[in-house]
Amino acid sequence: MRRAGWVAGAAAAVLLAAGAVTYAVAEDAGDEGSVRVPAAGSADAGFARDMAVHHQQAVEMSYLVRDRTRDEEVRRLAYDIAQTQANQRGMLLGWLDLWGLPKVSSDPPMTWMGMRADPDPASGALMPGMATDAEMERLASLEGKAAEVFYLRLMTDHHRGGVHMAEGCAARCTVEAEKRLAQGMVDGQRAEIGLMAELLAERGAEPR
Repeated sequence: MRRAGWVAGAAAAVLLAAGAVTYAVAEDAGDEGSVRVPAAGSADAGFARDMAVHHQQAVEMSYLVRDRTRDEEVRRLAYDIAQTQANQRGMLLGWLDLWGLPKVSSDPPMTWMGMRADPDPASGALMPGMATDAEMERLASLEGKAAEVFYLRLMTDHHRGGVHMAEGCAARCTVEAEKRLAQGMVDGQRAEIGLMAELLAERGAEPR
């Protein structure tokens, strides 16, 4: 129960910080009240677009497992991840709206990091750490402990990919509020990776 409370508390702290970051971006204006707008090909815009897609899969994955297990600790973790990442995704898309920038790009994912994520388009795994369509279908077919273990492994990979992307923004983005959000993602997801390793060990499993 203590560990579950820590997870819930951490998620609440992230959501409160997210609200502060949103306010900070809105206030990042000049004397005339005009918001400083990054370029469409900038790291700021690229991270916002790519992480919004990355987060959406985490939300879907988390709600899938909540319907397939009665384990309260896994269900609570999945709910916290879904709520935190849905909130952050809304912020990222909101910033693109605020900046008047498109939510999609003709550039491959990760171009803003100096990388070219060119996965098999048919797999569904558009960026590092993302699950394939086949893996999402498998998760939807499992129940109980099997679903828990598969989810924890998939989400560990997902978080590792997310941390890599967020570190890229923390190093390359120019909007200070977005850099702070990215660093918060790094810290929060690293902590959850550690927690998921413990939950896997309790189930006689380990990350992939």
